[in-house]
Amino acid sequence: MKTEENPPNIILIFADDLGYGDLSCYGHPTIHTPRLDKMAQEGIRLTSFYAAASVCTPSRAGLMTGRYPVRVGMPGNLGPNSPGGLSKEEKTLGELLKGNGYKTAAFGKWHLGAVAGYMPTDRGFDEYLGILYSNDMMPPWVNTKRPLGLYRNKQMVEHPVDQTTLTRRYTDEAIRVIRESGDQPFFIYLPHSMPHLPVYASSQFNGRSKGGRYGDVIEEIDNNVGRILDALVKEGKDENTLVIFTSDNGPWRNMPPRMYTTEPVEKWHGGTTGPLRGAKATSYEGGYRVPCIIRFPGKIPSGQVSAEMASTMDLTATILKLTNTPLPEKKLDGKDLWRLLTLGSPSPRPFFHYFSGRRLDGVRDAVWKIRIAQPADGWNSPELQRGKKLKIQLELFNLRDDPYEQFDQSETYPEVVARLRGEMKRMADEIGAQLADFPE
Repeated sequence: MKTEENPPNIILIFADDLGYGDLSCYGHPTIHTPRLDKMAQEGIRLTSFYAAASVCTPSRAGLMTGRYPVRVGMPGNLGPNSPGGLSKEEKTLGELLKGNGYKTAAFGKWHLGAVAGYMPTDRGFDEYLGILYSNDMMPPWVNTKRPLGLYRNKQMVEHPVDQTTLTRRYTDEAIRVIRESGDQPFFIYLPHSMPHLPVYASSQFNGRSKGGRYGDVIEEIDNNVGRILDALVKEGKDENTLVIFTSDNGPWRNMPPRMYTTEPVEKWHGGTTGPLRGAKATSYEGGYRVPCIIRFPGKIPSGQVSAEMASTMDLTATILKLTNTPLPEKKLDGKDLWRLLTLGSPSPRPFFHYFSGRRLDGVRDAVWKIRIAQPADGWNSPELQRGKKLKIQLELFNLRDDPYEQFDQSETYPEVVARLRGEMKRMADEIGAQLADFPE
């Protein structure tokens, strides 16, 4: 892959719980996102793009390592009192790019370790400003004595956190790095705290959107993406910067009762999956499939819309290849997307696997998706807990004709079921995942 003489800058903006249908360029009828819409027109908008997991910590682990979260020991969410974090045997994208001469900075929600040795500045980032885990991980929503604090590098600098200002403040930090970078290439990782519930917008955006409070939050994120793009132009760095916008998983439409204990959370404050089935923490498309917009003037042709399959793990592989950064010793699950992005080539990814914690729930190829349906009594049923084998229902969906997962075709195409069952068994054996017993 040939790049400019100067190594390209990388800006990776990662929203939290933003749903597939939350942007106007992905079909939202009342939320207005003109800057992201324009960014999509100037680059490529992916419509079959997947987070590495459908919940926060595993998704970030997949993005930072380019490997499935189960493979790196991060199958579930960390909490405020969790010991450790992402294994130090894994190299993060920050560590790899820093080793290749990049200025690295992270601004936002980390959620890969909140104790010494596992914070962003321990894992390859020169500087950090943000919260170390989700913004609901404090009383009254979570029973913890640890305060939710805003950290500058390793020091708490604000408590309680003024969450109405976080989107702007993270962006201010990113713009500062753009201005101060000089000739050194930079990698800015901007994992926004929003729109994870509870949602907060600044006074400038509060009440502005026709999409309600949630719309205010999304439109503020959109505005701040525009501020970053404007700063790149002003500093003469626009044509040598790859900018990516995506989300860590689908929207939290299935909130537990604990989230309704106090203001400001209301049931309608969550996002939308658009036409897709499911939500955050499920293995339906609405849990995993998220918006992804990628822009690189002069490198990635404008006006593209692609339904080719891709994932956040592929972003990692693509960035490493684009920047001529040596790959880590451990094998990546991500695939280089450069030919897809620049030439419209087919996806290099043959399969995408859907996990729920350590359990492998499904797999898709270019057309078909097989999924293990939840037993009638749920995965925590007493029978399963006692080790009893239950008959599991398989679902087969044609994601080309039916991306909404409404029509099960498992009885019509038993040969497709058998083929994808085989791929699930192969992956479960390779990665050490749990696999529910299939029906015979």
